[in-house]
Amino acid sequence: MIYLDNSATTRPNDEVLDAYIKVNENFFANASSLHNFGGKAEQLITKAREQIADLAGVKPSEIIFTSGGTEGNNLAIKGAAINYQARGNHIITTAVEHPSVKEPCKQLEGMGFKVTYLPVNAEGAVSASAVEAAITDETILVSIIHVNNEIGTVQPVKEIGRLLQKYPKVIYHVDHVQGAGKVALDLYESHIDLCTFSAHKFNGLKGSGFLFKKQSVKLAPLLTGGNQEQKLRSGTENTGGIVAMAKAYRLAESNRIHKGHKLLQIREFLLENLQSIPGVIIHTPVNGAPHIICLSCKGQKGEVMVHALEEEGIIVSTTSACSSKEQLPSSTLKAIGVENDIAQGAIRVSLSTENTLEEAEIFIKKLTEILQRLNKVMRRNQ
Repeated sequence: MIYLDNSATTRPNDEVLDAYIKVNENFFANASSLHNFGGKAEQLITKAREQIADLAGVKPSEIIFTSGGTEGNNLAIKGAAINYQARGNHIITTAVEHPSVKEPCKQLEGMGFKVTYLPVNAEGAVSASAVEAAITDETILVSIIHVNNEIGTVQPVKEIGRLLQKYPKVIYHVDHVQGAGKVALDLYESHIDLCTFSAHKFNGLKGSGFLFKKQSVKLAPLLTGGNQEQKLRSGTENTGGIVAMAKAYRLAESNRIHKGHKLLQIREFLLENLQSIPGVIIHTPVNGAPHIICLSCKGQKGEVMVHALEEEGIIVSTTSACSSKEQLPSSTLKAIGVENDIAQGAIRVSLSTENTLEEAEIFIKKLTEILQRLNKVMRRNQ
């Protein structure tokens, strides 16, 4: 099998799985318990928090453990909006956000908040000037995705963060779920207040994630109970998942630094060869993230291409895995001006450092053969 759906989820590293199993076998006590057995579990969490903070270049007290990207985005957006609603009721985001940002924003609109969904250019990018133009006296939160999960656009989050320094009452949230381990992001230098991470996007385990929360920022908790995670995320700590995530994040950052050129090499090969296949339309910007390529096959449905490739042992997806079963045109593709019939034919190829150039060559060969076969059938039926 050739797995090219790494933006949906990644294969957990063997070392990550080993860490998870060992912790759950030997340190399964509740980390909030008073006895020494629970204390050992708490020590593991503390060490993992320190490791993650060091990798992210922040303070350990600024790492809040969550269950993943959706919870992290919800906690950041709703937590900030509710806590700072006395300052104002206006939120700014973009038209190309992940559903775990869009849906909380819609929910807040139902609670009386006003949300501006900024348009993007043909490459899926929003400008810092557009963000600034949307700011009003009521603006309390700006939420921007770093790497678009569907077409791979990298947003100018650092530039946006710098301009927001002129608006001290505005909280700045970045969804870094697709960028972690692939695209570098300095949280302090980008003046980010809140930033979301999810372990299963960088070869960790599902059900684990963390939210960077700058020390000066206050959030209203979504989950209340036992007051874990600075009273922001109550619930028994997932010790094994947290320890495994720290290991996965360390390996991902090492791969980004030492193997990032490999991703770029494969991406460049794919883009060059896809352009030569008749009927293939590429939606990914040239200067996008190193691991995502979105394309449409003219005249073909995305789900048809996914299943045809799967029959050849190649796994890809139709844009976002979170909305792929809805069979609706991608909102991101619509936002960049792609017509519905082309958008419905979109598929996403997403890489990891485990992929090889040989796999990319096989993908190009099989895609070409599939399109030739399907187009021949279409011509015969016309």
